[in-house]
Amino acid sequence: MTLEQRVGIAITGSGSALPERMITNDDLGQIVETSDEWIATRTGIRQRRVIAPDGSLTDLATQAGVKAIAAAGLAVTEIDLIILATSTPDDLFGSAGTVQAGLGATRAVAFDLTAACSGFVFGLVTAAQFIRTGAYQNILLIGADVLSRWVDWGDRRTCILFGDGAGAVVLQSNPVDQLLGFSMHSDGQLNHQLNLGYQGQAKPLMADVELSDGTFQSVTMNGQEVYRFAVRRVPEVVGKALFQAGLPPEAIDWLVLHQANQRILDAAASRLKVPPEKVLSNVANYGNTSAATIPIVLDESVRQGKILPGQCLAMAGFGAGLSWGAAIVRWGKSEV
Repeated sequence: MTLEQRVGIAITGSGSALPERMITNDDLGQIVETSDEWIATRTGIRQRRVIAPDGSLTDLATQAGVKAIAAAGLAVTEIDLIILATSTPDDLFGSAGTVQAGLGATRAVAFDLTAACSGFVFGLVTAAQFIRTGAYQNILLIGADVLSRWVDWGDRRTCILFGDGAGAVVLQSNPVDQLLGFSMHSDGQLNHQLNLGYQGQAKPLMADVELSDGTFQSVTMNGQEVYRFAVRRVPEVVGKALFQAGLPPEAIDWLVLHQANQRILDAAASRLKVPPEKVLSNVANYGNTSAATIPIVLDESVRQGKILPGQCLAMAGFGAGLSWGAAIVRWGKSEV
């Protein structure tokens, strides 16, 4: 494909799905030594959703995908590719294939992408490359996580933060590229600051042969270090993406950050000189749903009539890896 023949991308639909079960800060106060005031003051979180014992990540991701495809005005069979950004699949081999089957997206190839809380932004950039090269035309990108499975509910440093949910968008080929700029980064030297790691013990298999027998452990996090990392890196990476897009911070209509902590959102917006009324936030209602936070707040804001076609969105994800990334997107198929 020549440069002249290259196409761009547009986000044409969104959807989200959340479990019915809710745990409030007062509920957590019955489990660990904490209170609504303590949690809300430090994080902005008031409640979170958690899946039922018989629930699954696949179900949430599929529900979000159905809504996004409908919003884009497509038939499920028109989807060429499904990217599922998740760190908590139902199957360690991947859950995207199960989502594909649940949707009935018989034409689509499907795979998981693991980048924790940066997963949606990384998935957006990945999907864009498939469209820009002409490989695929209609892509379903889903961010979904069920971290309630991997939280130590006796650890008040982490159990107050996380919830479950899924959000999705449809990306389509478009004559005018609406992905205006992006920047992605990783620093594995800081990996130990936020983990959901495997832990095993030696188990004899036969003479002179031992194997590791174990499972993944609960989420561990150095909260102060991750906070400092996010407050420093998020404004920086948004600035880099804006520079690539050739836009000033004043061009941002909506700042759409990973919903980890309201204090991080406020600090990043302040450093970028983005007024509070331009910052999308629903962290109070759902907590940190990892790869799902950005597409959930996007979908809610679109359905509430906040985000309008042609508006400029600055998205940024950050988290385990440690990883961080930003994308500047003009919403919808606007030819601006």
